[in-house]
Amino acid sequence: MSDGLNTETVLAGLKAAGEATRLRLIALLAHGELNVTDLTQILGQSQPRISRHLKLLTESGLVERHREGSWVFFRLGEGGAASLAEAIVASLDPLDPVLARDQSRAEAVKATRAEAAQAYFRDHAAEWDGIRAHHVAEDQVEEAIMKALGAGPFDLLVDLGTGTGRILELCADRIAHGIGIDANPDMLAYARAKLDAKELNHCQVRQGDLYRLAMEDGEADAVIIHQVLHFLTDPPAALNEAARILAPGGRLIVVDFAAHELEFLREEFAHERLGFEAGQMAQWIREAGLGACEHLSLKPGRGAGADKLTVSLWTSKKSGSRSAAHSRVADAELAVTQQ
Repeated sequence: MSDGLNTETVLAGLKAAGEATRLRLIALLAHGELNVTDLTQILGQSQPRISRHLKLLTESGLVERHREGSWVFFRLGEGGAASLAEAIVASLDPLDPVLARDQSRAEAVKATRAEAAQAYFRDHAAEWDGIRAHHVAEDQVEEAIMKALGAGPFDLLVDLGTGTGRILELCADRIAHGIGIDANPDMLAYARAKLDAKELNHCQVRQGDLYRLAMEDGEADAVIIHQVLHFLTDPPAALNEAARILAPGGRLIVVDFAAHELEFLREEFAHERLGFEAGQMAQWIREAGLGACEHLSLKPGRGAGADKLTVSLWTSKKSGSRSAAHSRVADAELAVTQQ
């Protein structure tokens, strides 16, 4: 079967791109997500005019959009017309004065956005520091996550409750595409700024509901839920959604606290659950339709105080064979041994 585009798709794409402002928009979006306000500032045109151009580009498939609260973000499309958009961008001279000026303005807009995101993170940094002080070092947790994930490559990894976007950053060299989902727009702004700064354009973040993900069944090759479930009133419902979007053979990694009795985490940090029993989490994962669950305990070092928490990691795979669309998912055995 040919991987080429049909004549109708090519003509529609070329027609959409064949206008100066729309060509500039495509060039800008090749460097990452931007919203209408950003694009209005960069191009110096009215919002209605920019919106009309974006509508035409979206209808052609060259660009895709997703809503985040009252904002709508745009990026180059991921569908059939994506290869055409990439070819158009590749044919452009990056030193063209107009395109270079647009890109310089875009960097300034992103820098302003990053500064605001950093301010939010500074205001809340004490919260994360307070939590981290009560469990095993984060680098040990990340090492265990990467070992459980495997070498890949993975076509699509989804990070549920992405927070600062750290998991996407950590996994970036093992994935073709990463999506982080979070409900908090301030955290998404911070995560987006981090990903932009590292030029991880194959990773994006979206605002979303972990109980009702705006994703197709079997779309993801790997799903990670890192230190999120203890904030939720209904963890099994989130696990069911994670299982739904996993492709056959896809991998689920859940990282959270083992059951504990630190009640102050409810009041000071809004924890709904004081950790999870290993067996209970494994049962929920099985009930979500996934396979046997491997469990790893990351315990505080010898001599740690009574307020130190154990971090648990659960890994499971969805039964069934990988389809052709997911043939690139690694077939290595799970690296985590049950403890």
